[in-house]
Amino acid sequence: MSLAVVNETTVTTFVEDRKAFENCVEECFEMLDVDGDRVLSRSELREGFCKIMSLGHGSREEEKIDPLFNTIFNRFDEDRNGSIDPQEFRCLIRELMFAMGRGFGNSPVLVVLEIDSLLMKAVEHEFGRI
Repeated sequence: MSLAVVNETTVTTFVEDRKAFENCVEECFEMLDVDGDRVLSRSELREGFCKIMSLGHGSREEEKIDPLFNTIFNRFDEDRNGSIDPQEFRCLIRELMFAMGRGFGNSPVLVVLEIDSLLMKAVEHEFGRI
């Protein structure tokens, strides 16, 4: 875990840098795709999603997070095959990152981030590390 200051610009600049963003999203996808079949099952997404999105580890009770994953699959599983492919994952992460950026607004916010999280990648991007 690491402490970082982020705001909307931190996130949007990272997402809008297509090459850097897509490379990081691909790394995250590969990390979550435990069986290597190039799609994410619900269980694969559930296992790693909190870490890559810096959502914390305290509330992993199924009854609390199942509605989130149902919404994700209803919204982003475009071909309705029960899994998330790399393109669907990229769309999901892009939308979530922009939403988080809007949530931060333009005021700096001090946050604790997982080292491998996409928000940490946005901070590293801002400082020219990726």
